Amino acid sequence: MYRTHSCGALRASHINTEVTLAGWVQKSRDKGFMIWVDLRDRYGITQLIFDEERTSVDLMEKAKSLGREFVIQVHGVVIERESKNENIKTGAVEVLVTELIILNDSKTPPFTIEDDTDGGEDLRMKYRYLDIRRNPVKENLLFRHQVSMEIRKYLSNEGFIDVETPYLIKSTPEGARDFVVPSRMNQGQFYALPQSPQTFKQLLMIGGIDKYFQIVKCFRDEDLRADRQPEFTQIDCEMAFVEQEDVLHTFEGLTRHLLKEIKGVEVDSFPRITYDEAMRLYGNDKPDIRFGMTFGELNDVTKHKDFKVFNSAELVVGIAIPGGASFTRKEIDKLVDWVRRPQVGALGMVYVKCHEDGSYKSSVDKFYDQVDLERWAKKIGANAGDLICILSGETNKVRAQLSALRMEMAERLGFRKADEFAPLWVVDFPLLELDEETGNYHAMHHPFTSPKPGQLELLNSRPGEVKANAYDLVLNGNEIGGGSIRIHNKQIQAMMLKHLGFSDEEAKEQFGFLMDAFEFGAPPHGGIAFGLDRLVSILGGQETIRDFIAFPKNNSGRDVMIDSPATIANDQLKELNIKLDTQE
Repeated sequence: MYRTHSCGALRASHINTEVTLAGWVQKSRDKGFMIWVDLRDRYGITQLIFDEERTSVDLMEKAKSLGREFVIQVHGVVIERESKNENIKTGAVEVLVTELIILNDSKTPPFTIEDDTDGGEDLRMKYRYLDIRRNPVKENLLFRHQVSMEIRKYLSNEGFIDVETPYLIKSTPEGARDFVVPSRMNQGQFYALPQSPQTFKQLLMIGGIDKYFQIVKCFRDEDLRADRQPEFTQIDCEMAFVEQEDVLHTFEGLTRHLLKEIKGVEVDSFPRITYDEAMRLYGNDKPDIRFGMTFGELNDVTKHKDFKVFNSAELVVGIAIPGGASFTRKEIDKLVDWVRRPQVGALGMVYVKCHEDGSYKSSVDKFYDQVDLERWAKKIGANAGDLICILSGETNKVRAQLSALRMEMAERLGFRKADEFAPLWVVDFPLLELDEETGNYHAMHHPFTSPKPGQLELLNSRPGEVKANAYDLVLNGNEIGGGSIRIHNKQIQAMMLKHLGFSDEEAKEQFGFLMDAFEFGAPPHGGIAFGLDRLVSILGGQETIRDFIAFPKNNSGRDVMIDSPATIANDQLKELNIKLDTQE
């Protein structure tokens, strides 16, 4: 037995008990006649003591040889600690060591294994196995485990069955790029790693598994952005014999359960907003509703004067920043510079200060009078003391720019509180999006999403106006889940694929197995998938998903610890019949 207790278990009640502990040396303090060693494992830290009066010379010498991160086993007696440490649970006791076994020595770590480490992110990712020993990373992984277990508990209690689906599947042209895997046994053919288990969970519904879930790895070969991983984890769910309301009710329940059990927060309200309303009021389809600053559209009250910037704009829109009238001219100029950055892309910004005495001061006083500015304030809902910020231009672009400004100001003003949770359903998405470059439509969600009831007839005449029977769950400005009611009729699915540019032959080749299955009694069904990595990070009060993944990739999609991706041997390439073009 390597240990009778963990390093976080001992208390005053254990005094005079003989114990055996094992773990890593956190630090050692040698006073010559007395040595203290902090022994660490996953559960905590216990102080060990060696002293000349009660410890043999050989044992003292052995204790002096200990370095940071040595793996040791000790046997000894729990005694009362003279100088108690109230900051740790074991701080009332220490272990007087009678036997010490060095299980493994250690090189000096490249950074300190402490809560506040001196290691940069790149260095810690290279030695991730050492970083995991630090409390912040370890606690994040334990937190992720707790969330996962609560998810499994809730869904199991609701009658969902955990079913594994394949990782080696067929590549399809929809969505992001697939990661492909060459088949040695079938020369020239490839598997793909799943972007989601979408078609398999629909087949499970046809198979009579009317409530399915899976916490599953998914893979997308996307262009990388900060805080995005090429492999990620979904809570994938599907239900048969349901309408949209059934799905929303079930997964409101899951969200309530997680917030209550994990955070101790009771959430009653799950407001709903249409996609069109979200874009009009917040400029994006995943709005953070923990604070206000909703958009006010100003076209009808700005285009009557000789101000060409507004007159030529497709949309003039603004927000009111609470208390912003106190900003200095220098502070406002910095805001203008902020929206002009390439990441935001605005050409400029018009501002209005709403003074406490009811008067207004703007950057366009040359063109607009006090009556005009008062109308703007009413449209936007600005109060005395607020600063109105107005952008103009092409509708989609200017909404995205103002949304970025809204979120930036909320961050600066402390409105995005990590301990506040505001869920929101966004519904009635467009079924199809028009690709302006190709002129073709593509599915906003995926090609298996059904139109809203009563809108199927619009698919042939006005496809851009058709709304999807789809829904996203948003939490604190992040999409944590998205799903839809699926198509379960072969003819409707064929019609959908035709509008997405598939020929009959292409549709049969790519999705024939699913449409054939629809002919054998496919029930109405729908579901949702949550992003576990994002959900855990939000519940954990942090923004970075990498902090909650045991072995994450960096922003370039590389695992710097194992140096992956990497080349493979020529023999392997030959066996797979793959020839690399090495010419420049």
